[in-house]
Amino acid sequence: MITIEQTPSLINLAVMGEFSLADFKQFEEHARYQLSSAGTVNLIFDLRGMLDYTPDVAWHEIKFFSQDHSYDFSKIAVVTHDQWLTWQAWIARLFVHANIQVFSDYAAAQAWVKS
Repeated sequence: MITIEQTPSLINLAVMGEFSLADFKQFEEHARYQLSSAGTVNLIFDLRGMLDYTPDVAWHEIKFFSQDHSYDFSKIAVVTHDQWLTWQAWIARLFVHANIQVFSDYAAAQAWVKS
């Protein structure tokens, strides 16, 4: 399950429980809408509540979304305590040309994307 909050220059996505392909497609729909009307868009991925994700989410993200939107985001903050997700964020730098930072503190992530 996900929650999404949007402002003109920020998409804030929080994942709770399992992150499924349906969840990712919901995020993708919000992102496409936001990107069609705004200039620079920043993103916060709050993954502290994520317990798992389905393999098709990872494949879809790499295969489609990263290729289609590799230059569309300015800053991407990933909030997590999980070392594996931290490594995945660094690997994402190969596919997305945004400034990506990993945070364990949500307030610090929010301050960074707004600066």
